[in-house]
Amino acid sequence: MPSIRPCQLPSGALLNRYRDSGAYADCYATEVGRPVSHAEFVEAFYTTTVFKLERLILRLFVSRPSTDAQAGQLAQGELGSFAAWSVEERAPNQLLLSDFTGRTRSWFMVAVPDNPGSTGTRLYFGSAVVPVRDSKTGRTSLGPVFGALLGFHKLYSQVLLRAAGLRLSRKVARNT
Repeated sequence: MPSIRPCQLPSGALLNRYRDSGAYADCYATEVGRPVSHAEFVEAFYTTTVFKLERLILRLFVSRPSTDAQAGQLAQGELGSFAAWSVEERAPNQLLLSDFTGRTRSWFMVAVPDNPGSTGTRLYFGSAVVPVRDSKTGRTSLGPVFGALLGFHKLYSQVLLRAAGLRLSRKVARNT
């Protein structure tokens, strides 16, 4: 089972601009023992059973339906939006998405692990929450809802990355 660990955002990560501007930002990583393309990672992430539950909730409660085929098109760069997210920026090994409210970001990145001789891929997943400015005080904050959900958010991020890592690892086992 892939291990998931919190880590610092890599230099050059598209999510760094949010962390640097004072937004909440997190980053989790895992490794898969084979080469994995960025598109393969994004598609695997959005088509896991765990994420399909989130897609169902989005379809039922905010009228944002999505399909596995659309997840593949997003991953391949053929779609600019998927479910509740729009593409904010792409790089050869990264994808940064903004949710329909403009408050949260989701980020994906693949990289070669630091270990010499590794033939695997490091998968990164992170999020950012943009603070809002109180019109009366002028102060910015993430708000009480995010504060209350932070623990769940961290756990859920790890569960999602683990599910994608497992799916990609199983693909190795079936191909060997």
